[in-house]
Amino acid sequence: MKPAVVLLSGGLDSTTTLAMAKSQGFKPFALSFRYGQRHAVELVAAARVAEAIGVAEHVIAEIDLRRFGGSALTSDRAVPKGRDPDVMDQGIPVTYVPARNTVFLSFALAWAEVLDAGDLFIGVNALDYSGYPDCRPEYIAAYERMANLATAAGVEGRQAFKIHTPLIQLTKAEIIRKGLELGVDYGLTSSCYDPDRDGRPCGRCDSCVLRAKGFTEAGSEDPLLARFGVTP
Repeated sequence: MKPAVVLLSGGLDSTTTLAMAKSQGFKPFALSFRYGQRHAVELVAAARVAEAIGVAEHVIAEIDLRRFGGSALTSDRAVPKGRDPDVMDQGIPVTYVPARNTVFLSFALAWAEVLDAGDLFIGVNALDYSGYPDCRPEYIAAYERMANLATAAGVEGRQAFKIHTPLIQLTKAEIIRKGLELGVDYGLTSSCYDPDRDGRPCGRCDSCVLRAKGFTEAGSEDPLLARFGVTP
């Protein structure tokens, strides 16, 4: 089994990505971040997911992006609620964390080089998403080129780095269907930007709205809501 570093937030997309990497025969090393996010309960979900799916190792790296702020997720700014999904890709919302995927991929790349792993997985999506610039195919392609220029393994020809984005052209419903085919228990995950201390989703932030839309279109019930006794 080839080693691969998989970015795992504990949310729906990253969990599906982890399951896909495992199903493709990779030996996953899961990487999560405590970065000052208001929804840090996602890390509890990430640990549950890593144990359920099975990983070689699960690392939670510490970065304090709250020192910079600049996002509703790393400051006391209000998280937008009740937005229509049709307008979520119009402009960059305040839940965008400046350069977050660049920071995360840099850590993943460093670990991959140490592990002698050429494969990195990230659950970015360019269809049902909230307008984040670091979820686009052109960003991933540029980062992959950089990865092979900026590492000793890449320059010396010992490793060719590949960033896998298996969800990038899938709708949320297609992602959910794929995960269910692989046996993913979405009741273990956490997607909400503004959950309570127990992890109960708010149901109204962009992430909750897109998740609900995905389950509806997939013709399935969200087991996370059932876990909290929430009626859709």
